[in-house]
Amino acid sequence: MKDLLECCIGLDIHKESVVGCLVTGPVDCKEEKEIRTFGTLSVNLQELRLWVEEANCRYVAMESTGIYWQPVYEALEECFEGEIELLVVNARHMKNVPGKKTDMRDAEWIATLLRAGLLKGSFIPAKEIRELRHLTRYRKSVISDITSQKNRIEKFLQSSGFRLSSFMSDIFGVSGRNVMRYLCKHGKMTMESLHKEYAL
Repeated sequence: MKDLLECCIGLDIHKESVVGCLVTGPVDCKEEKEIRTFGTLSVNLQELRLWVEEANCRYVAMESTGIYWQPVYEALEECFEGEIELLVVNARHMKNVPGKKTDMRDAEWIATLLRAGLLKGSFIPAKEIRELRHLTRYRKSVISDITSQKNRIEKFLQSSGFRLSSFMSDIFGVSGRNVMRYLCKHGKMTMESLHKEYAL
């Protein structure tokens, strides 16, 4: 493999630790390696960021391991005021590149491939887009939960002999909720009792 970068970092990310391998040196000479291990708490990720900045390293690659890469990516994407090349690489892609991993550590292997320009990063949207995605996905999840609970309530009413949906277009509207409150309070109902209490 022919080296292309003089300074790069490979990150091997786990649930509770991040192993980084800094590779430096002219492309036509033997490289120097420095390996450090960091925790995954916010304070530890700030230490990782400081290490990257002190090394003046603008090329960093990491595996897309579950969701563990996300806080690491967010901690590093503002380095050098955003002037940094962050690659999130599919692990299967690294297995298909030339060379053998042998007994090299994962972080070293990632750094070696990055130095040789053999890694292709996945598309990562801008931070604003990622935050909007989180919001819309959470909203979708909440709406789905609400719909599920409404269906459960209606099924319970149907099984108990109260077929409100046969008489109301929306049993969770104002009138429908009044009827259900009355049922919860009295356990039974008649049209006369409902008219008397809620003037339906």
